[in-house]
This record gives sequence, C-alpha cells and structure tokens, in this order.
Amino acid sequence: MLEKLQSFAKKDEEIRAMILNGSRVDEKVEPDIFQDYDVVCLTTDVALYRENRQWINQFGEIMIMQIPDEISGSEEKTEKFTFLLQFANGQRLDITFFSVGNLSSMQHESLSKVLLDKDGLLDELPPPSNKDYVTLPPLEKEFSDCCNEFWWVNTYIAKGLWRNELPYAKAMFEGPVRAMLILMLRWHIGQKHNFLVDSGKSGKYFKNYLEKKIWNQFVKTYPDGDYEHMWDALFNMGSLFRKLARGLADDLGFTYNEEEDARVTAHLEHVRRLPSDAKSIYPNK
Repeated sequence: MLEKLQSFAKKDEEIRAMILNGSRVDEKVEPDIFQDYDVVCLTTDVALYRENRQWINQFGEIMIMQIPDEISGSEEKTEKFTFLLQFANGQRLDITFFSVGNLSSMQHESLSKVLLDKDGLLDELPPPSNKDYVTLPPLEKEFSDCCNEFWWVNTYIAKGLWRNELPYAKAMFEGPVRAMLILMLRWHIGQKHNFLVDSGKSGKYFKNYLEKKIWNQFVKTYPDGDYEHMWDALFNMGSLFRKLARGLADDLGFTYNEEEDARVTAHLEHVRRLPSDAKSIYPNK
C-alpha cells in the first residue's frame, strides 16, 4: 500500500506532497494487519480527485466506501476533501486531499511522517511524537464535572431498569456513564505514568496500562441484556469509579464529593428493591 501511495503521488503532477499520519507513524504501537493507512495529499486541485474518482481503482477492489463530507451535507469543498476506503483485501485507506494554496491553515498531527515533498513545503515538520494523543491532567472543575455527570446519569439507568426499558437503560449505561468512567480511567493511567502515555481511542490500550485488578473489575462493567446482570454491573461500575476518583483526588489535591456519591448509591439500592407495582418512589417521604 505504501508503494502504491508513493507511486500515485509521484506520477500525479497535481499532488505536491504526501504525509502519513496516525498509528503507522507511532513506533510505540505494535503493527498488526488491521492498521489503517491515514494519508494527506497536498494538491493544487482538490476538485480533480473529488469529481473524477477513477484514481481509487489503482489501490484495489472496494468493499465499502464512505465520504464524510458528503454525508454531512456540507457545501462543495475546494480546500479539503476526504475518502474513507475499505478494500476487499482487508486494507483500509483514509485519504484526504488538501489544497496547497491553503497550507498555512493546515493543522499537522503530531504523529506525521512525510512520504513525499516535491517542493520542500514541509521542511519544518517536527519529528513524529504522540503529544497530541496523551491524556492531560484534569482541572479540578473538569474532575468534579466528570463525577457529577457519572452519578447524575446513574439515576437514569435505575429508572430505565425499574421500568423494564432495556434500550433506554443500555443507552444511558453505555453512553454518558461509560464515557465518564473511561475518562476517569484515562486520568488514572495518566497519573500513574506522569501524563505521558496514550491510552488509545475508547480506551483500547487500557489493558496495557491498568493494574490487573482494576482491569478485571472494568471488564465486569460490561453486562448482557439481563436486568439483574445490569444492576450488578452498575454497582460494580460505581465501585470502580469511586475507587479511581478518590485516588485521583488525593493525588491531585482535589475534593471528591462523597455526599453526592452516597446519596445516589443509596437511591440506586432503593430503586433496585422497589416493587414493580410501586405507587411512589419514597412512600414515607
């Protein structure tokens, strides 16, 4: 694929430079057969590649293609256009055509490697690094907002489980609540590694960095569609979040809202025991 890309860039006069981005530039990432090729082509004519798409055929047979700029319904672009290409042989290519005339506005990823530069446009591109991807330490407000969102949406899950509304409960569980747990895990890993590591999109590298006990507990936060299993996973998630948040707060000198945690946790326990025909959530209050 790299040979095809470089040959494509060399023979097309309109392409003046080509940059490889992402995991294939990161020496710390173990290569595997599913790694994408993320490429930016600096060109004098973006419309040429947007409108006449025969150039795609030289890279292989297409399994499926996605064009984000068309899906979004954006206006015709003359400065930038992206194709996401999944080929029948399993290879994946994400290729963006970017106007040379608008080079000054281009934001270079820190994981970038120049494959071709016909005009010396990219002489000052810094050496590849993962600095754009490392987790930064949170501000105290970011930390407290994360905790508040986690416990706030826990009450939505409890409501959905009591009502037997599986899709709703799952959406809250795997949406906002999961997102806050993953954010707290990122901060935990960052703190343990001086905020110098990339834990990966959606936490895909968590297993590489988390303590075994924490990783095993995290795995147990993924339930099936059984309501009791979801309740168990919800409390397990709360226990893990609490442990991480308390530790991070101690390390960074923040305050963890114990009262908020305790009130919501007590509410969850109450709702789990609440009869399905209950006429009031708290009849004695």
